Amino acid sequence: MNGRRFIQSGSRWEELAGYARAVVDGRWVFVSGTVGQDFRTGRFPEGAEAQAELALDTIGSALAEAGAGFDDVVRVRVYVPDRGDVVAVSQALRRRLGDNRPANTTVCSPLAVEGARVEIEVTARRNA
Repeated sequence: MNGRRFIQSGSRWEELAGYARAVVDGRWVFVSGTVGQDFRTGRFPEGAEAQAELALDTIGSALAEAGAGFDDVVRVRVYVPDRGDVVAVSQALRRRLGDNRPANTTVCSPLAVEGARVEIEVTARRNA
């Protein structure tokens, strides 16, 4: 499919909806919206910040498999159902992204996955 490569994380949602955790297309890496859920157990950690950290672990793994990292991220989209969680989620993002400073949009909206307090998607451009 025109040199595209698909990366899976093992989430049941990927199989259910027929999508990839990430798509690599040339130098671009598109990581799907990722909730902070342990895909092996189906459990969510307590709190939006802990869920953001777990979502970022999953995203980091997908980026690494694609030959990229958080330094390559150029766009972040964050969805949180509770406006009160925005600061905690933002702090988790800041720790992972460091001085990278990608474009960011944060939307307060209900999420499709029950129990999820955050969903994060990123776009990266590999430098290698």
